[in-house]
Amino acid sequence: MSRLPFITFEGSEGCGKSTQVQRLAARLQRSGVPYLVTREPGGTPIGETIRELLQFAPHNSTMTPETELLLFEASRSQLVREIIKPALERGLCVIADRFLDSTTVYQGAARKLNRKMVERLNAFAVGDCVPDITFVLDVDTVTAKVRMQQKPRKADRMEQQPAEFYERVREAYHELAKGEPNRIVLIDGSRNSDEIESEIWKMLCSRFSALTTNPQS
Repeated sequence: MSRLPFITFEGSEGCGKSTQVQRLAARLQRSGVPYLVTREPGGTPIGETIRELLQFAPHNSTMTPETELLLFEASRSQLVREIIKPALERGLCVIADRFLDSTTVYQGAARKLNRKMVERLNAFAVGDCVPDITFVLDVDTVTAKVRMQQKPRKADRMEQQPAEFYERVREAYHELAKGEPNRIVLIDGSRNSDEIESEIWKMLCSRFSALTTNPQS
C-alpha cells in the first residue's frame, strides 16, 4: 500500500481507545507524518448535530434501535465523503475514533438488529472506504464500568446501558476479530497506556512502511 493508512480504534465504553487515538496522533506528529483525527458519531457539522441527538438530546430516551442505526449511518456517510476520503486522497494518515465496526457490534449485536441489514447499511454508508487496520481495545465489563464512573462529565445515552448490553458488545468485538484477523487486532486494554501505545506503534510500523520512511520516525 503506497498511501498512508486509514486506522480505526474500537472497543466498549471505557476501554481507553480515545486515549490511544490521542497518543498515536502525538507520535505521528513527532515523526513528521501528516495525519487527521476524526470521531464517530460526528466529525462534520452534520455529524456533530447527529451526535448531540444520539447522546444528549433530552428527548432521545424513546429513540428506537432502528432510528439509532440510521442516524449513525447518516453521520458516517457524511464523514466518509466530506472528510475521510478527501484526506486519504491528499496523502494523510486518517485515525478514526470508531467507525463501521461500532455499528456492527452496538446496533447489530447488542441491539439485536438484523445483522445482514446492518452490513448492507454499513456498506452503503462507507462505499470503498474500509479501514486498513482496526485496533479493538478489550477490557472486561467491570473495568469498563469503573472507568466510565470516573469520567468528569455526565454519562451519555450509550454509556447508561445495562451490564448485559456491554457483555454482548464485548463478545461481538471478539467475534469480529476472529472473523477478520488480517484487519482487526485485539489489544489487551487493561494494561497501562504506555504499553498499549508501544504495541500499537510497533504493529503499525511493521505493516505500513510509509509510516517509517520519515527519518524522524
